[in-house]
Amino acid sequence: MSGDIVQRFSTLTLNIKPLSRLPLLSDLISSSLPSPSPTVTASQVPSLFREPYILTGYRPVKQDWRCYLLSLFQRHNESLNVWTHLLAGPVLLLRWWANVGALGYTLDASSLPLSLFLVSSFTYLFLSVTAHLLQSHSEHAHYFFFFMDYVGVAVYQYGCSLGHYFYTSEPTWRESYIGLMFLPGAAFFGWLSCAGCCLAKSRYRRPYPLQRKICQLIPTTLAYLLDISPIVHRLFTVSWTQEPSLHFHALQIASFLLSAVFFSFPIPERFFPGQCDFVGHGHQIFHLFLSMCTVFQLEALFQDYARQRDTVVEVFGERQLWWACVSFPALFGCCILTALITMRHMNKQLQGKQDRDK
Repeated sequence: MSGDIVQRFSTLTLNIKPLSRLPLLSDLISSSLPSPSPTVTASQVPSLFREPYILTGYRPVKQDWRCYLLSLFQRHNESLNVWTHLLAGPVLLLRWWANVGALGYTLDASSLPLSLFLVSSFTYLFLSVTAHLLQSHSEHAHYFFFFMDYVGVAVYQYGCSLGHYFYTSEPTWRESYIGLMFLPGAAFFGWLSCAGCCLAKSRYRRPYPLQRKICQLIPTTLAYLLDISPIVHRLFTVSWTQEPSLHFHALQIASFLLSAVFFSFPIPERFFPGQCDFVGHGHQIFHLFLSMCTVFQLEALFQDYARQRDTVVEVFGERQLWWACVSFPALFGCCILTALITMRHMNKQLQGKQDRDK
């Protein structure tokens, strides 16, 4: 009996031995996917990809596209730029569902601006993550993905303006000249900020002159001042003790202003060149504060929506709400068209550069 058992065990061992020679799943995955190259210094990448005072942590150009996707898990100087906006998405979703459970939500005409705000938030987060993750592939990719990033910024601006107008604005503000021109003005300045950023990116070369920053900041500043005007009016005319959402609105303004400071000036890396290459440079801090601004906006707009949802259709009319819904994809389309036209112009410049190099 025992001999029979030993014989069966020996047969099983022989049958298993060939399986040990089969490649493991981890081996198959590692052999089929390319590994991102180690990061390099600023002098080893074209000037287009170099950032002021950031000396190391650059990904080499011309790698396989999959290398840049896998660089999501690599340590480089764009890592936190990617992760700050990538993690903001789940945070927004969690806060959305928490507010749905606590304050309620129904998909109808009254909730359209709130829904479009969420769509605009995910749009700018996704396009920003894509730009920072993939732009190092080539000069063509760098321009294309950042032009798309500017589209996301414009769409987000307009999504914010819809929420501010329909849920936060006061009747006295809506009757003012600014209030009467607010929605068409917000759409125009949203497009203008996209066009201004695309123009600045395509026209100026490193080291960037001050004119480039001005070309970016003037349209985006005008758009922000208009978009935030109903919030500012309400902060100064309504009691904060009666409206808890005003605290979140104040926090979103503070977060945005801080993000604008770190976007406009290369701090703190200006004072510590090479010390903030991977963690702590200004653009990362800009991303962090902008993500916080979006979360605070969601909290504020959800509370404003809960307060206004029973009267918003009566006050504004269902037709105006649906018109706002139509204008959102229209602006999206205009911004994409602007980015593609600018990209076509850049393709001619890049092709001319290649021909000259030959």
